[in-house]
Order: sequence, then structure tokens, then C-alpha cells
Amino acid sequence: MGGCAVGPDFREPDAPQVESYTPTPVAGETASAPGPGGAAQRLVAGEEVPAQWWILFRSPALDQLIRQALADSPTLASAQATLRVAEENLRAARGALFSPQFDAKGSAGRQRFSPAAIGMPQIPPVEFNLYNASVSIGYYFDLFGSARREFEALQSEADYQQFQLQAAYVTLTANVVTTAIREAALRAQLEATQEILAAEEKQLAIVERQVALGGAARSDVLTQRSQVAQTRAGLPAIEKDLARTRHLLSVFVGKLPGEAQMPEFTLAALELPQELPVSLPSALVRDRPDIRAAEELLHRASAKVGVATANLYPQLTLTGSYGSLTNVSGDWFTAGTSVWSFGVGLAQPLFRGGQLTAQRRAAIAAYDQAAAQYREVVLRAFQNVADTLRALELDAQTLQAQSEAATAAREALDLTRKQYELGAATYLALLTAQRQFQQAKIGLVQAQAARFADSAALFQALGGGWWHEPIRSHGVSDQDKP
Repeated sequence: MGGCAVGPDFREPDAPQVESYTPTPVAGETASAPGPGGAAQRLVAGEEVPAQWWILFRSPALDQLIRQALADSPTLASAQATLRVAEENLRAARGALFSPQFDAKGSAGRQRFSPAAIGMPQIPPVEFNLYNASVSIGYYFDLFGSARREFEALQSEADYQQFQLQAAYVTLTANVVTTAIREAALRAQLEATQEILAAEEKQLAIVERQVALGGAARSDVLTQRSQVAQTRAGLPAIEKDLARTRHLLSVFVGKLPGEAQMPEFTLAALELPQELPVSLPSALVRDRPDIRAAEELLHRASAKVGVATANLYPQLTLTGSYGSLTNVSGDWFTAGTSVWSFGVGLAQPLFRGGQLTAQRRAAIAAYDQAAAQYREVVLRAFQNVADTLRALELDAQTLQAQSEAATAAREALDLTRKQYELGAATYLALLTAQRQFQQAKIGLVQAQAARFADSAALFQALGGGWWHEPIRSHGVSDQDKP
């Protein structure tokens, strides 16, 4: 009867037939610039993402933090528990759908029987004990595959939860890396702002001496004080973001902010990966756990169509029981006390007011919905990779330009400061040079951090390498899998 299962047989969707992620080719090597995050990066086409891709940033502290997150993250623990629920439901369904159902029953009772109920009032009522013990069996013959399709849908649900677990793993590792990079960027921004503030305070002292000696106007002091106050006012906002970022890292590793002993991350302590793997577009649909999860939802919808179709056909069940019925407790299974039954049931739906056909059409519509959602997930995944590849290319160019701008702004500020001290430049020119250097310095830090963050984003966009070391729910071995 295995070939009698009605409904569609699910087939994995074909991978998009494209040769590249972007409309125009991406440069094989990015531009370079001096300083942290300035190394040139080479894109290696056709190479897979390594399982522990974060070690390419050469930070032992980051590696240790991710290992702690994988061990203690409540998000990952929740996904593992959800997977265990789906696996146990699958085991329960296998027993319920495909195994004969054996039940043992026993009862004991005392009854009063009145012969008057059967037209013999002259006979007095009789009281007696009644003991019954029996074994019953029931079996559902899956003629048209309803049970098999239902089990197929539950199997898809378990596989869906497995890929959701892998997606949680990829997201967690990427979040830890990008949050650590954000912390490093905020520290660099805080340090740059403090350096700028120190220089501005030094300049304020010079202006105040010049005013005292009559070599500068009072308005110059007020303007410089305003500039110092504005720069100082920006420090608490950066410190607030830094504190919130470290608190978020604590949550990722499953620790309370007050108890976590978190390492401090700086851009100088991170190394930009110089080779970035770029897997083939045809492999992306097998590498991204979100795409695999959407595929399992499509598989489940396909199986539900089979269930709804099988419900239109006859259903055959077999039942039987054997036992003993006596009014004396010691006469179990003696001669004359045995009772048994055997039956075969056949049910063919004839008229349900269109219920079954409407349910089948609804299942088909649900399949069409899942197919559209799967296609959207694939499209967004390819967009994600394309965006990241372009970002890496443009990040390198931005950092190169910001590095040149920061160098030029520093040289211009040093020159203008000397000219101002000699009286060859106005204070307005000096103030303008200070602001330009401040903007260029902050922009340089942000450009450096963007290259680190987008490098991590590429590893995540390509699937995170989870297939090299897939994780499962705690306590479930391959032998226990349904």
C-alpha cells in the first residue's frame, strides 16, 4: 500500500540559476588604507564559510566570548527546547499513526437487576458482582496515505525547528561579533573625542592668555569656550551608547550586566580578515538556515495537501478484543467466561456539504502561500549578500578617503594653529580647522568600524558555516532521531 499515498510528492525547489550576486561584477580585491581596518581584502569565489569564522578577527577575547554565549545564551536554549518539543511530537505521532493500539481493560462492579424490567414482576430482584478483563486492539489501515502525509508534515515541522535552531546559532554569533565591533568603535570614538577636547582646552588656555595680554578679542575666548562645551557635551552620549553596548553583550552571553566580567574591545585589538569566502550563488539556498526553514514550511504545506486529499477516500479500520466476563472473582478466564469481538470498519464520505473539498482547496492555497513566502526569503537572502558585497567594496573606498581627509585635516589644523599664534590667521580660520579635523577624525573611526562590521555581515549573509558543526537539542543523539 506504500504506493497508494495520494497528494503531491514534495520536491526541493531548484536553486536560482544565476552566476553572480550583483548585476555588475564586484572587484576581487578592495582598496587599502593605513590604520586599523585598513588592510586590503580579497574575495575568494567558490570558497565556503568556515564553521568558526569569527576566529579570523584574531581576537582570543572575542572567541572566548562567543563560546560562552553558545553555552549560556537563553535564546539558543529556547530554540533547542522548541526543537525537542517537535521531535517528541514526531515520535508520539509515529506510534499513534503506524502502530496497532493495544489496550488492557479491567473492571469490577456490583449490580442489581430487576426482572420486572423485562416483564417478570413475580421474580424478585437479583444482586450480583460482575468482573471483566479484556485486551483490545485497533489498527488503522492507511490505504491512501493520510497518516503518512500527516507524519510527513510533522517531520517537516521538526526539520523546520532544526533549521530555526541553526539560524539562532548564526544570528547569535554574528550579534556578538558586531556588538563587540560596535563597542570597539565607540571606544575609538570616545578616545578621539577626548583627544579633540584636550586639544581644544589647550587652545582655550592659549586664547585666554592672548586676551590677557591684549593680543586677542574677548569674543574669541567665548567662541572657544562654546566649542569646548559642545565637544564636552558629546562625551556622555558616547559613554551611554558604550554602556548599553556592553550590557547587550552581557545578555548575549547569558549574564546579568552587573555580574558579567566582560572583556574590553578596541579596533586595534581586532584584525580585519584579509580573505573573505564567497560561496557560489547556487549553494546559498542550501547554506542559509532561514531558506532551509522556509523550504520545510513549504514541505509541510505540501504534505497537508496530501492529508486533505486522502480524507476524500475510504478509511478502513480493524478492531478486536478478547477477555473474560464473570460474576465470581476467582473464575477469571475459566471455561464459559470468555468473550471476544472482531470487526472491520469502512467509512466513505458521501456528503459533507462541500467541507472536504473546501478543506483541500484551502490546503492548496496554503501551499501557494508557502511557495510565495519561500521565494521572498530567497530573494531577500540574495539581496542581503549583494548589499554586503557592495558595502565591503565601498567601505574600503570610504576608509581610504576618510584616512586622506583626516590626514589633510590634521595638517591643516596644525598649520592654521601656528599661523594663528603668529597672527597670520584669524580665529575664525582656526575654529573652522578644528571642526573639520573633529569631523574627519570621527568619520575615520566610523569608516574603520564599518569594514569590520560588514565583514562579519558577509559571513552571516552566506550562512555562517553552521553545516560544518550543526548543533541539535540537548540530549538527542542521531540514534534517537525519528
